[in-house]
Amino acid sequence: MRVTEEQLDRFRQSGEQVRVVRDELEANDVLGIVVAWDDSSVMVRKPSRRVVKLSRDYLYRPAEEPRVGPLGLEQTNLHKE
Repeated sequence: MRVTEEQLDRFRQSGEQVRVVRDELEANDVLGIVVAWDDSSVMVRKPSRRVVKLSRDYLYRPAEEPRVGPLGLEQTNLHKE
């Protein structure tokens, strides 16, 4: 599901940190603050102050919420010791 203008505007105005889920691997997530967007992409400022340009087709969620995979399923630790 594509992120809406309203969601992006809410993230930008609040300055809330977002998690951008690009695939099933949590290591590939991008954490940062939404700073700008256009019809096809979103600019996110990472904690390192670098700005990255990401597709609007990725999943954008508040960073403090539990991670949800790109298929909308909550991620759980599948490795048991």
